[in-house]
Amino acid sequence: MKTKRLIAAITVSAGLILGPAALAQEETPVDMKDLPSPAQTTIKEKAGNDQILRVAKETRKGKECYDAVVNKNGKEVAIRVDSNGKFMGTHPEKAEQKAKTKGY
Repeated sequence: MKTKRLIAAITVSAGLILGPAALAQEETPVDMKDLPSPAQTTIKEKAGNDQILRVAKETRKGKECYDAVVNKNGKEVAIRVDSNGKFMGTHPEKAEQKAKTKGY
């Protein structure tokens, strides 16, 4: 009986530890010129006069999208669009992502 509980506890623990790692998103640095034209247009419109610092390609929920990081009032903000140019939102850029993506 103790063995069954131990195995169940180990299985649950492994799922809790490894689950989030499996959902992690990979970002690949890309050049703005390599993005689909609709994505470039939307990013430029949303960035306005803000400087585009870098662009990264990633897959979210099985779909390709792009994050363009801009300097907005001294803070780094990511503009997310899909490959069709649909605006998906903005979010503050995390410090860990800065090291992963190259400058633009």
